[in-house]
Amino acid sequence: MLAPVLEERVIRFRPRTILIVIGIVLAIVVLIEVLVNARQVLTWILIAAFLALALNPLVDLFQRRGVRRRAVASALAFLSAVAVLAALGGTLIPLLVEEINEFAQALPGYVGDLVEGRGRLGFLQTEYGLVDRVEDAVGGLDLGRLAGVSGAAVAVTRSIITAIVAVITIAFLTFFMLLEGPGLIERAYALMSPTAEVRWRRVGRDIYRTVGGYVTGALTIAFIAGVFASVLLGILGIPYALALGVLAGLLSLVPLAGATIAVVILTTIAFLTASVPVAIAVLVALVIYQQLENHVLYPLVYSRTVELSPLAILVAVLIGASLGGILGALAAIPVAGTIQVLLRDWLRHRQEVGATELA
Repeated sequence: MLAPVLEERVIRFRPRTILIVIGIVLAIVVLIEVLVNARQVLTWILIAAFLALALNPLVDLFQRRGVRRRAVASALAFLSAVAVLAALGGTLIPLLVEEINEFAQALPGYVGDLVEGRGRLGFLQTEYGLVDRVEDAVGGLDLGRLAGVSGAAVAVTRSIITAIVAVITIAFLTFFMLLEGPGLIERAYALMSPTAEVRWRRVGRDIYRTVGGYVTGALTIAFIAGVFASVLLGILGIPYALALGVLAGLLSLVPLAGATIAVVILTTIAFLTASVPVAIAVLVALVIYQQLENHVLYPLVYSRTVELSPLAILVAVLIGASLGGILGALAAIPVAGTIQVLLRDWLRHRQEVGATELA
């Protein structure tokens, strides 16, 4: 019995199809390259977008109170935010400068006590030989590597210039997003069909509410952290309790890591300016508050404003921090909330389509 003959199937690709696939691959490679090279500018745009979304309710408030022109309302909201930041900076910066100057004047004494094994930090030398270890480590360094001090100075100068340019650019982007953002969104809605327009208007409102909830939650937690730190340090007699409380509040805006940095800074200052028991009391109180903030207050506030579960919030922050550092951690919650809004809309749309087909 003869075995069946297997037919060979030849798959042919048209030259046009091959060219299209190659073009798509090249376009993806170019897009990735552009995103990598322009990541700094994209970061500025992202920050400006969040700021514009945070200020837009104030613009709407001005318009409801009689300011009809969007440009005037946007200018008033933008100038109000600048005025608040300037007032906060004018109040905080002099205190911080004074603290830094006093700390700089006291630093040689602290270093001398450490080297000689005296004072509150002397145990680091007498018991652990910290100074000797540092001297041995420094002695083992290649001095040729230290010749790049001038390069480091140039890098610092470049960073300062970049920061100034970033602040100015973000400010202008924020203002123009406030001014032209709603018009651009309306023009995008006008290109859709009536059914799609209703759907995506609902999605846009949900995303807007999510980001607004994130800003509200962040400011609420920062306010609570600042008040707690100021009251705690004031009761224990730590100098500059108000300024340190403001610093703790600002650091709490950074998810997870900010509270830890605040604990280290405030405990160190308490250790240097007060007694050891007072410093221990500050450490214990701040650690307890940090745990409450991370595991109770932080998820609770954001779960009510961003409508995310506490587990989803913690996972989003950890992923965002691992991908984008501080900026990634700050953007993780609104991004996770936006993804949740899109998933809900997709599931709702599928159910509506399924119900229509069954009918």
